[in-house]
Amino acid sequence: MLRVRVIPCLLLRNGGLVKTVKFGAATYVGDPINAVRIFNEKEVDELVFLDIGASPERGPNFSLLADIASEAFMPFAYGGGIASIDHVKRLFGLGVEKVVMNTAAWSNASLISQAAALAGSSSVVVSIDVRVNWRGKYTVHVQGGKTDTMRDPVEYALNMQQIGAGEILLNAIHKDGTMEGYDLELVRRVAAAVTIPVVAVGGAGRLAHFRDAVANGASAVAAGSFFVFHGKHKAVLITYPSYAELEQVLGSSED
Repeated sequence: MLRVRVIPCLLLRNGGLVKTVKFGAATYVGDPINAVRIFNEKEVDELVFLDIGASPERGPNFSLLADIASEAFMPFAYGGGIASIDHVKRLFGLGVEKVVMNTAAWSNASLISQAAALAGSSSVVVSIDVRVNWRGKYTVHVQGGKTDTMRDPVEYALNMQQIGAGEILLNAIHKDGTMEGYDLELVRRVAAAVTIPVVAVGGAGRLAHFRDAVANGASAVAAGSFFVFHGKHKAVLITYPSYAELEQVLGSSED
């Protein structure tokens, strides 16, 4: 068994699978159900779906998630448009293992505590999207990266842990889709401050990047482009490294 979870993080919009670069225009890359079937064959341990087109007003696309749940052989987490504890209950009822909250964690922090009370902290993930300015200052952004909360990500992550989050999905917006590597300084700062798992996402382009993130404190690694693009021309190809490749880079729990 791998020592570190390696998680495809897939973006949804209008029922399709998309990919962004630095949270910019979303490029369609395929059908999510087809992707799930491929990841089943690759024996992926865990998936994350984030619906970047969902809104609190419309809520999650429950019918699509029901289809995904019926196809997925692995546990998966979902985020996007979650605005109430009823949404959370319905997601868990469909078979979603973990709920991921981003804007809701900022605008309605009590929802984190409610969800943790309902299903346990291990089922509640707070997604923290971070930008860095020209002076090197990190701040948390919400609403698809459009709104700067002016909150420091370390302080924010600590607060989320205190109110019930069991995991942090830490995304560097300025690294998203670049495939140039994670923001290791950001990973290091947040992972050193909290005691819950930090999942690094944003920037992975090769296996060595996973190792770098773990060396800087990440408990798990997630990626999007790495699993959906292939080659220098970024042809769409849903794939996942072999166990042997991952074990060589990350080791196993038997080490």
